[in-house]
Amino acid sequence: MVYMTTKKIAPSILSADVMNLERDVKMAEAAGADLFHIDIMDGHFVPNMSFSPSIVEGMRRVTDKPLDVHLMIDNPDEYIRPIVEAGADTIMIHTESTKHIYRSIDLAKSLGVKAGVVVNPGTPLENVKELFPIIDQILVMTVNPGFGGQKFIPGMTKKIQRLDQLRQTSADDDFEIEVDGGINDETIVKCAQAGADIFVAGSYLYNGQPGFEDRVNTLKKLVEE
Repeated sequence: MVYMTTKKIAPSILSADVMNLERDVKMAEAAGADLFHIDIMDGHFVPNMSFSPSIVEGMRRVTDKPLDVHLMIDNPDEYIRPIVEAGADTIMIHTESTKHIYRSIDLAKSLGVKAGVVVNPGTPLENVKELFPIIDQILVMTVNPGFGGQKFIPGMTKKIQRLDQLRQTSADDDFEIEVDGGINDETIVKCAQAGADIFVAGSYLYNGQPGFEDRVNTLKKLVEE
């Protein structure tokens, strides 16, 4: 099938000012952000720690935008229900974080939210092809997971392109392609041309100049061209 979808910009709150999170969320909304990306890390699955279900709950109180929650944690099944109950709209799970990824995806979907799988730079697409018919999104990590501000890995555009080709040739696959890591005004063009639909941007949006709204507008224009 020919897959077409509206391109979406998802600010990553990992780069926001956690002491002024509501301010940064409202700023992103006013700038035209389509959804928010929340990284939950446990310090075991990746060498960093960030956030918890309470952050999801807090964000749900201040925004109606979809909350896209990326679980970089061991034993994700233990946290899926609390995170959904906190207000998540999409749960993204690494294949390497669980022995039963199909069950984890099914659990999230049974709770009424979208569910997706995450592929690291070194994760072959063959490892997740059996999940294509049941997932809503697939997140291609364009950096090694764990820390913001990393440099985009150029070879990941080929993975995005191949993923897009695979879904275009199957009537059963209906998922969006999300990219996360090193997304800026240069790399977003390459990802969009390769077939990506959702673009997670953190450092570029929150830590650069000109202002936040100008940068969101720049990214939106680039993916719409």
